[in-house]
Amino acid sequence: MENAAAESLRPTVVELTQLPAVRCPCGWARRAFADVPGAPMSVHRVDITEDARAHYHKEHAETYYVLECGTGAAIELNGERVPVGVGTAVMIPPGVRHRALGPMVVLNVVVPPFDPADEFFD
Repeated sequence: MENAAAESLRPTVVELTQLPAVRCPCGWARRAFADVPGAPMSVHRVDITEDARAHYHKEHAETYYVLECGTGAAIELNGERVPVGVGTAVMIPPGVRHRALGPMVVLNVVVPPFDPADEFFD
């Protein structure tokens, strides 16, 4: 890594289920590493609810990895419904409108680290 902040990074271990849950457009998120200077990403455990709101990011790319879901679970990407199941990974580039359909739990890797100012709604 080339910059001083990245060179000073130290391994960090968190128990995602022990972090406080915060409301998000998808439901409830437990966010790690967004506050670590120089971190290249943040990692979130997201409990997605039935009322997830479609949104997009101008800067963030996200990767959802489905940990738990029911029959018929899907992710909506720019209006297209894509079926998902446990073990499915979905890479969501900046600018793609997205939301999960059906309750599920995902591990969300956000690059660069999550910033709430980069959430937009139509």
